[in-house]
Amino acid sequence: MSAIILDGKALSAQVRAEVKSKVAALAQRGIRPGLAVVLAGDDPASKVYVRNKTRACEEAGVHSQQIDYPASVTQEELMACIRKLNADPAVHGILVQLPLPKHIDAARVLAAVSPQKDADGFHVESMGALVAGAPGFVPCTPAGVMRMLAHWDVPLSGRRAVVIGRSNIVGKPLALLLLQKDATVTISHSKTADLAAVARQADILVAAIGRPKLVTAQMVKPGACVIDVGINRLADGSLAGDVDFAAVKDVAGWITPVPGGVGPMTIAMLLENCVQAASK
Repeated sequence: MSAIILDGKALSAQVRAEVKSKVAALAQRGIRPGLAVVLAGDDPASKVYVRNKTRACEEAGVHSQQIDYPASVTQEELMACIRKLNADPAVHGILVQLPLPKHIDAARVLAAVSPQKDADGFHVESMGALVAGAPGFVPCTPAGVMRMLAHWDVPLSGRRAVVIGRSNIVGKPLALLLLQKDATVTISHSKTADLAAVARQADILVAAIGRPKLVTAQMVKPGACVIDVGINRLADGSLAGDVDFAAVKDVAGWITPVPGGVGPMTIAMLLENCVQAASK
């Protein structure tokens, strides 16, 4: 039996419709949510992501502005830009597109964003709130994954979750969110001994490590929910996730496709964070 496909594209359309309704309600109060995106350099993938985010904002009624810098931008130029956006009352959310040019201290730039405008949920104050279980902005991709699990009623309480990947953007915050839902969580990574054996214990298996088709059918417990956060460009130009979708879908109980799974949910949750900031 093939797994239930978790269609992130369809669910994201539903979330974006909800956001559009909230934007209309805010308009009645004279408020229009505003998102500012800072893009430095000429990374092709970053340009595609930003274009998609801008289009999503337009469709939802969120005002968006994009600030572009060449790869030669200085640290102080970026810091000055963030300070200006922090002080702009028309900007409710600030997103710094990663990766930044290698000579830039990305941690300093992200830390300069006002926690009240942290649409990406990457500020240390947002991360601290997540650790403490306090209200705050949740990183968009983990938030999108949790929305998918809730929508499809995937059982979490008492279940074993294994997250492959320990980034501050996905792995760590998603592990914390799963823990809040009473899952028993293991964070694994490239240095984990016998990763396949660890993965096979998972009722919920999340792949977020950036290695195409790393997770094979032999690594998946029958009936498990497999969430593929990875998106990798192969030599032939096609996209592949961190999971061997064709093989794993015949073992798993639920699975996300790539593309069309977690990716669309990331943008939907960014819009939700921006509206949340405007509401405050």
